[in-house]
Amino acid sequence: MPGLLRGVARTAVVAGTATAVSNRVSRRQQGRWAQQEHQEAPPPYAPAAPPPPPAPSADDMSGRIDQLKQLGELKAQGVLTEAEFEEQKRRILG
Repeated sequence: MPGLLRGVARTAVVAGTATAVSNRVSRRQQGRWAQQEHQEAPPPYAPAAPPPPPAPSADDMSGRIDQLKQLGELKAQGVLTEAEFEEQKRRILG
């Protein structure tokens, strides 16, 4: 009888180890697949940057101020991110 119990215990240990390893491999694969899908999928909503406003002449400072005000409003509404706002501001100011 002790030999039989030893064999059953060994089988249980081997089966438990195999199950644990299989589960770990499955979780890793699912994590990698999810990561690949996340990298390949486009963001759910990525607003396109508005076209750059036409560059005013150097003498037309009021036109630049109006454009900066419009950019500020777009940023306040959440249409532009901080980075997009700064990039457009640099373009306007030269």
